[in-house]
Amino acid sequence: MNDIIDRIHEFNRFGSVLGLERMGTLMKKLGDPHRELNVIHVAGTNGKGSVCKFIQEGLSSCGYNTGLFSSPYVECFNERIQLGGSNISDEDLEDFGSRVLEAAAEMVDEGLESPTEFEVVTAIALLYFAEKEADIAVLEVGLGGRGDSTNIVEKPLICAITSISYDHMNVLGDTLAQIAWEKAGIIKPGVPVVSNVDDREAASVIARAAYEKGCRLYDVSRIKTEATDEGPASQTVTMELYGTDYSDVEISMAGQHQRENLKTALAVIEVLRKDRKIKVERGALYAGLRRAAQPGRFEILSTEPTIVIDGAHNEAGAKALLETVRSHFADRRIVLVTGMLADKAVDDILASFVEITKDIVVTEPDNPRRLPAAELAERLRGMGADPAVASDPSDSLRMALERSSDHDVILFAGSLYLIGDIRRMIVNGEEE
Repeated sequence: MNDIIDRIHEFNRFGSVLGLERMGTLMKKLGDPHRELNVIHVAGTNGKGSVCKFIQEGLSSCGYNTGLFSSPYVECFNERIQLGGSNISDEDLEDFGSRVLEAAAEMVDEGLESPTEFEVVTAIALLYFAEKEADIAVLEVGLGGRGDSTNIVEKPLICAITSISYDHMNVLGDTLAQIAWEKAGIIKPGVPVVSNVDDREAASVIARAAYEKGCRLYDVSRIKTEATDEGPASQTVTMELYGTDYSDVEISMAGQHQRENLKTALAVIEVLRKDRKIKVERGALYAGLRRAAQPGRFEILSTEPTIVIDGAHNEAGAKALLETVRSHFADRRIVLVTGMLADKAVDDILASFVEITKDIVVTEPDNPRRLPAAELAERLRGMGADPAVASDPSDSLRMALERSSDHDVILFAGSLYLIGDIRRMIVNGEEE
């Protein structure tokens, strides 16, 4: 099984290069399977993974054979491509992956530019969904929107933009308006758009793009939500969307940001329902929304001791984590373990982390772009913390567990690569 994944990873040497020309050529060689799909296309800086998961689980519960393409994975490569709530099987990944790699090899043989790794994986997902006859495919944008490989889809059912904040500025631009322009690139002529962007400048960029392309725009950013029975692993949410009452929706994800993600997902479903593109049964929808869960998004892995993992790999994600910790772990003694990629806004993320706790362990994610732990520790010392340094994620878990008798909560955050490793160790019982 690792063979096909290794072959896919070989395309990582071509980097992350935006643009649709390579993707267009690759899909043509595969027979343009994406043209057969009913697509829900979701972009945004943060929250798009959770929004996609809410939509996928909600529609699956209502009887739709729903595909989900997301990135990155937390534990298993197969997580990235799901159908009917299940990961693509090893056999199907081998089959569809080999066919896409053969087409990619043809491109190279013809003297054309090779597709990137992300383009190859996107092509596998689109081919898989088409041939497995997915009723609806929910596609999460990988990077930006305009030049992202998922943007090969020309006429989705609906587009959604979940949020705009600072991330990948070296590629997307260093202002929220520039980043919004890239995200708004998924907007297609005449296709309805749901937007949940609270920054007014960024929101106006999206509104202008929707207007210029003759799209109905549903700006849900100022629609209020109310939460009851909120705990660290669940909450009950009530809102009204365009005349429809969504009361007492139970979800298995905590935090104000997850209420916003639920609102975006429900707006997508509501617009499609009113457009008669889908049929929704309330009880089934609610059951699916309750089932939706995102590994590595304020996920509680253990209660004795309490161990929480959260990606929090950009400034907005770190602020959301800080807010959620304050809501549910106020006055608790917390040790935080972090490791980051060097191309992130490290100081902005750390500014939130040191407000959570000054008791910090630093390590390095298993990724070539990792920030050296010694440098991360030095930055934290400049912010008033005195971090311990662990050689690798396994060592960081050991050090954190040694401190558990003096703390109430162990929190891992700062990189999806780090928390993926930690999750594997704990789920597989390797923390001893």
